[in-house]
Amino acid sequence: MAQAKIKNPILPGFNPDPNILKVGDTYYLAVSSFEWLPGIRIYTSENLVNWEHHTDILTNQVNLQGNPKDCSIWAPQLSYHDNQFYCTYTDVKNTTRPFKDCHNYLITAPAVDGPWSEPIYMTSSGFDPSLFHDEDGRKWFLNEIWDYRMTTSNKSAGIVMQEYDADAQKMIGPVYKIFDGTKLAKTEAPHLYRHGEYYYLITAEGGTGSGHSVTICRSTKITGPYELDPKYPMLTASDKPDSPLKNTGHGSLVEGINGKWYMAYLTTRPLQGKAAILGRETAIQEVAWTEDGWLRLANGTTSPEEFTLIETKEPVTQEINTYFRDDFTNSLAKEWNARRLMPSESWCSLSSRPGYLRLISGESPQSNFDQHMLAIRQKDFCFEAETVLEFEPKTYNQMAGLLLYLNELNYIYCYISQDEEKGKVLRLMKCQEGVNTLLPEMASVHGGEILLKAHVDHERGTFYWKEDSIKQFGPEFDLMFLAGGFTGNFIGIGVHDMDKKQGCYADFKYFEYK
Repeated sequence: MAQAKIKNPILPGFNPDPNILKVGDTYYLAVSSFEWLPGIRIYTSENLVNWEHHTDILTNQVNLQGNPKDCSIWAPQLSYHDNQFYCTYTDVKNTTRPFKDCHNYLITAPAVDGPWSEPIYMTSSGFDPSLFHDEDGRKWFLNEIWDYRMTTSNKSAGIVMQEYDADAQKMIGPVYKIFDGTKLAKTEAPHLYRHGEYYYLITAEGGTGSGHSVTICRSTKITGPYELDPKYPMLTASDKPDSPLKNTGHGSLVEGINGKWYMAYLTTRPLQGKAAILGRETAIQEVAWTEDGWLRLANGTTSPEEFTLIETKEPVTQEINTYFRDDFTNSLAKEWNARRLMPSESWCSLSSRPGYLRLISGESPQSNFDQHMLAIRQKDFCFEAETVLEFEPKTYNQMAGLLLYLNELNYIYCYISQDEEKGKVLRLMKCQEGVNTLLPEMASVHGGEILLKAHVDHERGTFYWKEDSIKQFGPEFDLMFLAGGFTGNFIGIGVHDMDKKQGCYADFKYFEYK
């Protein structure tokens, strides 16, 4: 046996709400995808140290068009029983107070690669669902419950549970409220485990900001009453100003080798203590069962660990490779995501011009419906991303280029368009908290192939372009606004046309992130 020293996060960039599972010798991590499709990204590992993006399991089963930002697919939970994978998730349609329109679903598959079933509707009483398979064969569905009558802004009223009949594919029996939450409030993300004589309920509390925490309670009876951990919370960064890992919570458990247990949880690494541009990331560290039957962090504190040890069968060195390049040859790389749409040949073609990706135009960069953009997660504080494209716009309403993109209200777009006086031009647009600024800089574009590059160094970002020689375009941007909400920054390529649906296209030769 050996020990591997790892650095958290193990999944850098936008990888929130991790749920961890072991089947056979393989570990799985499922993370939230919100409005990006394909949805529910699955990572796999053989040692808990090195992880690879294996697949994404939500494709055409969902309709996210029109969903507001920070809504859509929340908090997936993977489970496995009787040679079947189960995945629960929430599709959030609206979060305008006092209500929250959120629909919980279950999908199943014989293998994580699928085929995954059509969604089975479960409930709409709250969010963050999970499914527990008890030793007696019964299945129990849990979720946070939302009570619009509460006078607080956050109206999470605790955790409820109901039996699920898998044969009939429906909920049966009474609804049990098993946990009201603590004074930390904002109780969510329930996961139920059986260990020894107890059922253990793990929840997130304190909200998704600086107060985020993990709380545990237990019961000898599945429907309760549940006893609160007298030393709660068992994990929090709220009182640790020097910790590089902030906003820690949303934990789930897995048993590793030699009886060692670990908890995966989300965390952030804010720049200047303010802006988590990379979004909410996934971390892991060892936990241990005490003699009196409670779960604690193995380090004896409630503190997250930037560096931690994982027990492995043989020596392993942590490797996190964030380099990405797509030359658009035979198939689209699985790293790409689109906004509320699945990439399809109707707007995203590798066959129209072999060796190029042809993106056919969609609606504006602020559309919640039919936006034609492909993007990847920002995984590093410092990076360069570049692409080469050909684009022949006919009007100012036709745009194609490179984006730094948090959501519809926060992005920077370096794009080629048409100007009535100067012809084909390069322009910059910045949208910050919904306020759109069209920068005055314009550069005349004469050639066919144009290189566009974004250079990011922590909170500073600069764009470059090349027709004959590489040169900076526009000012250096402060990128601190590309943070906040529930997601993280993406780097994308897109084509937009506000004159006519699918009225133009651009051909992209390659995309590289390094």
